[in-house]
Amino acid sequence: MIGLNIEKTFGFIAKEKVASYEADVKAAQEALENGTGKGNDFLGWLHLPSSISRELLDDLKATAQTLRENCEAVVVAGIGGSYLGARAVIEALSNSFAWLQEKKNGPVILFAGHNIGEDYLYELTEYLKGKKFGIINISKSGTTTETALAFRLLREQCERQCGKDMARKVIVAITDAKKGAARVTADKEGYKSFIIPDNVGGRFSVLTPVGLLPIAVAGFDIDKLVAGAVAMEKACGMDVPFAENPAALYAATRNELYRNGKKIEILVNFNPKLHYVSEWWKQLYGESEGKEHKGIFPAAVDFSTDLHSMGQWIQEGERTIYETVISVEKVNHSLTVPADAENLDGLNFLAGKHVDEVNKMAELGTQLAHVDGGVPNMRITIPALNEESIGGLLYFFEKACGISGYLLGVNPFNQPGVEAYKKNMFALLNKPGYEEESKAIRARL
Repeated sequence: MIGLNIEKTFGFIAKEKVASYEADVKAAQEALENGTGKGNDFLGWLHLPSSISRELLDDLKATAQTLRENCEAVVVAGIGGSYLGARAVIEALSNSFAWLQEKKNGPVILFAGHNIGEDYLYELTEYLKGKKFGIINISKSGTTTETALAFRLLREQCERQCGKDMARKVIVAITDAKKGAARVTADKEGYKSFIIPDNVGGRFSVLTPVGLLPIAVAGFDIDKLVAGAVAMEKACGMDVPFAENPAALYAATRNELYRNGKKIEILVNFNPKLHYVSEWWKQLYGESEGKEHKGIFPAAVDFSTDLHSMGQWIQEGERTIYETVISVEKVNHSLTVPADAENLDGLNFLAGKHVDEVNKMAELGTQLAHVDGGVPNMRITIPALNEESIGGLLYFFEKACGISGYLLGVNPFNQPGVEAYKKNMFALLNKPGYEEESKAIRARL
């Protein structure tokens, strides 16, 4: 089960102040449960774990097996919430060097549609030449520029290399139930498809087919992932007392820190496999809370790596930050430090110790140093890097995000600000329908 320790924030904020959020947190939870708050048409994630049907899970696993049996590689085409959740789980659970191994027990999972890098897409298409590959195209509209562009390239290559009949077997669409370009294409071509629920926004969609299918294709147990999320759904429920509810405490603590001038939250991990969990978390909180000129800025670091680049700023820079550390209690493998007769590196004092013990002492030492340096610290513990723990962690962050957004007074489920760059880009590219905007923006330039 996920654990949360907020003791190292006291001294910067008062324990009594955090406790005083209980009524406001309860009101936020009731607004979520009753659908009376802002953005109430996007609350499908709230009880998603416990409502996922056996039929859907079996369908996802069967489709994943088809891709695993017929593909050397599977490209997940999506951007933002349409790929970050899947990538977070896959990277957290995968062997770090599996893609380099000659003997693979499943297809290589690749990602596209999350940038407009010509070199990236060229190198991807070059890698896929001569290979049997499939595509999971994730887009509610089918017209998101980055994803649609990548899918156009990949679909043409897949059909050319594999033939149209095989392409229909290994291209899967995850899209709107009824409308949009991706839905039209899927129906016309006969692709297997899954639905993105209308009431689940992209950044909350990891436990829909958006995340579950790629995770299953990667060979991981989506039943256990969902079970971990179900357990956390209960642990963060309305009936759980405030002082025992990790999502409630996390939301309250971070908002109290924010009101006391701590404007930046740094999510810290000491396990490199959690890098993309941090990337997913940054979108979840940044897109949910950054509105009306309000919101905690979400940043992330990988320790101890970034202690050699960002450590100085964190230790002695402007005191507008706090840290939330994800700590993994038990590693999956065993490796001890060997003794060395010459001991030129001076590390014989570590001989016989597990590498993770060294890492844990780096974690503890860093926490103490940063708190001493004026950085409040929260600690989230997960038992291990496995499906249950990751599923629980993802839901914990989602539930806390909903509560925290309401405490902040914003709509945590919309994203009006992300359209501005698109309008400018379309105008600069002379997209039909943007003629007036194109004239205006070119005049400015």
